[in-house]
Amino acid sequence: MILGRVTGSVVSTHKEKLLEGVKVLIVEKIDPKSLAGTGDYVMALDAVGAGEGEVVFYVSGSSARMTEVTNGRPADATITAIVETINIDGKTTYSKDREAADAAGPKGSP
Repeated sequence: MILGRVTGSVVSTHKEKLLEGVKVLIVEKIDPKSLAGTGDYVMALDAVGAGEGEVVFYVSGSSARMTEVTNGRPADATITAIVETINIDGKTTYSKDREAADAAGPKGSP
């Protein structure tokens, strides 16, 4: 599995029938300690309902076709999990709850 952050989405009105109804997201690989993007992007099918800005795990190659959503579909990368926390050497480097609270700003702000 590869750690990444969803940076956007791709909309395609004309596509292979097997891809109809499947969301395609742009994912940038990230460093697990700093959460900095590496500049390496992939287009990934979304098997878990991920959204823009979320930290996710994705798989590539033949593993990308091993989810209920992607079974039998042409996939080279699939998002398989939304990350809640990352702990390295006993320290939390990422917490989805903390990031969401930081984005909301101080209590009472509009």
